[in-house]
Amino acid sequence: MADTATTAPLLTSHKPPKAPTIDDTIENYIGTTGVMQLFKAILLAFAWAFDAQQVFISVFTDAEPQWSCTGASASCSPAAPPASPCGLPPGAWAWDRPAETTMVSEWALKCAGPALVSLPASAFFAGCLAGGFLLTTLADSLLGRRKMLLTSLVSMSVAGVLTAFAPNVWAYAALRFVSGFGRSMVGTCTLVLSTELVGKRWRDTVSVAGFFFFTVGFLSLPALGYTFREASWRNMYLWTSVPSLCYSVLLYFLAQESPRWLLVRGRKQDAMDTLQQIASLNGNSITSSFSMLHACTMHADDGAGAGAGAGGAFATMRSMWERPWALRRLAAIMTTSFGVGMVYYGMRSGMAPDGVSTNALAELPSAVLSLAFIGRVNRRTTVVALTATAGTFSLMCVAIPEGSTARMVAELLSFFATITAFNLILIYSIELFPTSVRNSAVGLVRQALVLGGVAAPVLVALGRERSFWSFGVFGLCIGCLGLFAACLPETRGRGMSDTMEEEEHKEAAAAATACTATDIATKDNSDAV
Repeated sequence: MADTATTAPLLTSHKPPKAPTIDDTIENYIGTTGVMQLFKAILLAFAWAFDAQQVFISVFTDAEPQWSCTGASASCSPAAPPASPCGLPPGAWAWDRPAETTMVSEWALKCAGPALVSLPASAFFAGCLAGGFLLTTLADSLLGRRKMLLTSLVSMSVAGVLTAFAPNVWAYAALRFVSGFGRSMVGTCTLVLSTELVGKRWRDTVSVAGFFFFTVGFLSLPALGYTFREASWRNMYLWTSVPSLCYSVLLYFLAQESPRWLLVRGRKQDAMDTLQQIASLNGNSITSSFSMLHACTMHADDGAGAGAGAGGAFATMRSMWERPWALRRLAAIMTTSFGVGMVYYGMRSGMAPDGVSTNALAELPSAVLSLAFIGRVNRRTTVVALTATAGTFSLMCVAIPEGSTARMVAELLSFFATITAFNLILIYSIELFPTSVRNSAVGLVRQALVLGGVAAPVLVALGRERSFWSFGVFGLCIGCLGLFAACLPETRGRGMSDTMEEEEHKEAAAAATACTATDIATKDNSDAV
């Protein structure tokens, strides 16, 4: 009896089973993503094509066409034309193509000054920045991903259609601002929603599909520009905006709201309905009960979770500001994004229409490479390596003579590394932040990329006299700022967190594991000595 007592355990611990997380629940119900659901997610990613068209359409519609002397005046000789037609008498010169081919020739802005000519393009990017800061939290709080995406697409498309009927440059600039304001959330909501609608296995593929479609939209512009080379520039807006509007109607009937966002917001019944639709679309039905869904742990993140309507539209921002780890991550990835955006947009500044296709084709290998290796590479080290590579080749461009083959190769390799880092940073930002604040965080990262491009045109203009002020500054900025990515945690292979508390638990567990590994290594070294 005594022996039995001594061998029996004194205390028997019964740990309660760990409640499933939202990520566990989603993987359980939609982890085996079917062909139709994958098709819908990729169809959703196609919105990036319309986003690209609106971003770069002004390269064609606002271009300055060629002109030549008519020979009707001695002040303008076809054999020796002056540098500018400004100051020549009427009839002494004429556009080589019909005046309606661009807004510059239609509204006689050739001699109006660069400020007025660039006003519509500047207004568009001002709208992008304003919309990015004012609308970015709505997809996490009040509207959700689906409604925010549809609202952005419709407003961008309607503004584009109205732009085709602009009577003057002032109305044109105002409509471009509205278009940019609406467009600001298209890419962000598309990226976040498409990845939240599929299981872990297909998440990286759907993310990269968006970048591929962005390039497709970019490449469609030279084809449209060639088709309407002798027609009005207004056709470009109609043929890009009307299809976008039709696409918005299609998404209204086909796109579903993110079940992750619905669960975080406490809308379990809507999440159940969405999961049933996804299962039905895949040819299955959820025969088991939703007990796992009811058991999953959801913690309101100070207004960013369930019942956060009272927290206001900016509750998600406050949720990040109040947590040092979230603020550190946001600051680090936005700093890196600023450097990447400066080089990415800087290499496109002042781009001529005939250079669009070449520039866009350079992005195709990046998209293919990202698709092939995104599931195999570490995010943190790859971002640091890509930014260092881009910086190195940019600095090499300062020493290599302009116009040489070596210079062209260095520029191409720098741009290739930059666009690959651009794509990876957006995927990285999705994985760094939980569902409750994900759209806001990704939106701010995209704004940092755009802000990096704000200074690019000035540097490009200075670089025409001395390469250091363009490629030199580009190389130093992207190389140095890219080092901030080393401060971020690695996310490859991790499940997606859904609440701030869940992410905090993961970070604490990772820190404990690292400390344990360090202690073991220290002990082994001591024993060896």
